[in-house]
Amino acid sequence: MNLGNYYVYITTNPGKTVLYTGVTNDLKRRVFEHYKNKGNSKIFAGRYYCYKFIYYEHYPDIRQAIFREKEIKNMNRKKKDELVSANTPKWNFIII
Repeated sequence: MNLGNYYVYITTNPGKTVLYTGVTNDLKRRVFEHYKNKGNSKIFAGRYYCYKFIYYEHYPDIRQAIFREKEIKNMNRKKKDELVSANTPKWNFIII
């Protein structure tokens, strides 16, 4: 069992029109990577400027985190919006 600190997170672009969902064991590093890669057309999050961090969940088990990431990725946009809004009603960008 891989116990530790794993995060499922959502980033968005400045206009909040595109959402990117990912999983990581180092949230601060990952958010910085998204920022560093903004505008990189070879990467989905870069191509759509998804570097604004708006949501995360913590899991002690990587399998749980991956399962949840897949759940969120399979949600429609309305459900994702509701998920983010329930925790960040004004969709303020989170600073780590």
